[in-house]
Amino acid sequence: MALSSSSSPKGIVIPVPVLVLSAAGAAIFLFFLLSSLSSSPTSCSCPTITTTASTAVVQTSRQQPQERISASEDDIDWVKTQIEVNGLHMQDNVLRKGINPRTRAQQLQDLIQYKGISHYEQEEEAKNHTAFPCPGELLVEQHHSNYGEPWAGGRDVFEFLAESSHLIPESRVLEIGCGTLRVGLHFIRYLNPEHFHCLERDELSLMAAFRYELPAQGLLYKRPLILKGEDMEFVRFGSGFMYDLVYASAVFLHMPDKLVWIGLERLVGRLKPLDGRLFVSHNVKFCSRLGGDECSKRLKSLGLEYMGKHTHDSLLFNHYEIWFEFRRFTM
Repeated sequence: MALSSSSSPKGIVIPVPVLVLSAAGAAIFLFFLLSSLSSSPTSCSCPTITTTASTAVVQTSRQQPQERISASEDDIDWVKTQIEVNGLHMQDNVLRKGINPRTRAQQLQDLIQYKGISHYEQEEEAKNHTAFPCPGELLVEQHHSNYGEPWAGGRDVFEFLAESSHLIPESRVLEIGCGTLRVGLHFIRYLNPEHFHCLERDELSLMAAFRYELPAQGLLYKRPLILKGEDMEFVRFGSGFMYDLVYASAVFLHMPDKLVWIGLERLVGRLKPLDGRLFVSHNVKFCSRLGGDECSKRLKSLGLEYMGKHTHDSLLFNHYEIWFEFRRFTM
């Protein structure tokens, strides 16, 4: 006892158990601190990165430009440049005979005489394997000459109407008298499936549309609704939607005025108010023949408003068409 009280140095005495407990506590605290630091970046930064990326994708998809319909000045300049670079001179060209030159009449005669153009050697092979047989008149494309102007003019009409109506693929279009689809093919290709409708009375034109043009253009999958009829009755096209564009190309001038007005009355309720457009080509004699202000009054009674007269030049040949624009102004 005397040794411990007289020989120990002056200071604080810390028992061993206390030191052990302190070290253990410090170790535990350091463990939890390191764990929290290592887990915090995962919980904070990842959701932010993911959200930012998904938002960028959505914004990018919304900002993609609408597909251009008509040729631009740059497109035309490019074509001219390619013709110049390749040394092409249209005036110097002479049509040459093809590998098996025949006129449409001669081709048609071959189709009738030989029941098709066959290269089979065996009689058994010569049987018609065609899954979708087509009349010879259509195979030689006689229906492309039914319009008194080049078949290519259909593209001009499409470009004018589609851009004037601000169409998008989701729009719905009705053509009154689509014929052999000279114009309609371009709408069918541009619009979503089932969004192009047509009322046509001529059976040969309908045959050309279904048996030649749609298969030849690879557009059967678009499922256009084309119906035979000449009564301006549109009930068969269904309900629950409105048209963004209704047009009649060189049709109303061949119809009795009374039937045209019946058709307009039936169409008004199917045309989208304000934004929807009705276009009629060539003339509106069904209206002007009424005289004075009678036409405007009658249009107003139907809920239609005359928007103006337009001309559209062809891109391919010296030609322009006149179009008259109307809209529905009431709900």
